[in-house]
Amino acid sequence: MDHGRMSTADAPLAGILVADFSRILAGPLATMTLADLGARVIKVERPGDGDDTRSWGPPFSATGSTYFESVNRNKESVCLDLADPVDLGLARELISRADVVVENFRPGGMQKLGLGYDEARATNPGVVYASISGFGSAAGRDLLGYDFVVQALGGLMSITGEPDGPALKAGVALVDVLTAKDAAAGILAALLRRASSGLGARLELNLLSSLQGALANQAQAVLGAGAVPGRLGNAHPSIAPYETLECADGPIAVACGNDGQFRRLAAVLGVAELADDPRFASNPLRVANRATLVPLLEGRLQLAGAAEWQRRLTAVNVPAGRVGTIADGLALASSLGLEPTIDVVDAAGAVVATQVRHPIGWSPPIPLRNSAPPLLGEQDAAVREWLGG
Repeated sequence: MDHGRMSTADAPLAGILVADFSRILAGPLATMTLADLGARVIKVERPGDGDDTRSWGPPFSATGSTYFESVNRNKESVCLDLADPVDLGLARELISRADVVVENFRPGGMQKLGLGYDEARATNPGVVYASISGFGSAAGRDLLGYDFVVQALGGLMSITGEPDGPALKAGVALVDVLTAKDAAAGILAALLRRASSGLGARLELNLLSSLQGALANQAQAVLGAGAVPGRLGNAHPSIAPYETLECADGPIAVACGNDGQFRRLAAVLGVAELADDPRFASNPLRVANRATLVPLLEGRLQLAGAAEWQRRLTAVNVPAGRVGTIADGLALASSLGLEPTIDVVDAAGAVVATQVRHPIGWSPPIPLRNSAPPLLGEQDAAVREWLGG
């Protein structure tokens, strides 16, 4: 995408100032989303150490922790010691100017510093103030909100893993990511409302609620039918075959969402009669008889490799794909013209890293900002001067 002639003033959130008092993943990912869309994001960090994730590694790139860098591009970093009266005054000034404040201190932490929503609203009535916690600001206020623990307590691990194996977490801090997306959506909605009403807003998000909202059909199975979902490995509780199946050289993911797709799958595998077999003639029957069906399918899949079966099944519109790596996924996206990455540059304009780009495509296009994640306190002097310090 060629955005070279575009001004950052063309970005959707140009002119929006975000005061980012968050750290780790959920808050920083939410604010990076706003930054990617054109907002000015000033990240407030502890002097000396900064965001905890600056030290989370390996792996480390040439410029720092890849964990930190994954969620902090297009931001400015200023170090403020909130125990120091002068720096605390600068933090208050930043909040008084901000359109959006994002924080993930322990519930009540910002209030103790005089930086809470009530204080912010007194000087900045239109502020959109988003607080992110693990378990909310009521009875769960003192519980530490780490993604892994929330996956355990919230039930995600109970449905992740093999039936006869241990409960497993997702391979990424999924609850943090989901909460970040909820936060970004809420902030954008609050800004839209403010544009017509002038009203600011206090948004409260917590990891547990975001997880429960994302459990979708699994949570509704509990609430609506009293069903207790269990671990099914890569199988689906309500659809079959919708799982990984073993080919001659490894697994392939096959997703038959309707009877027509199953009929085409059976035909390609050379067992067309399975589509009319009374054990497999409908999806509920296939789910009930999954243990019988899967070996029959895998017996045919063993005749060729996963890539060959992917080609043949895709040709007849049966969703299927071999199990690849993250690098394979990025290569696939690139081959499909999705432009999955963006080069980020330092203050001198030199490319310092490649990152996954903001995933939304725009028409007409918007400028894609590509400033590298800031060094700790990189904009300290400029931001302090701007704030009057």
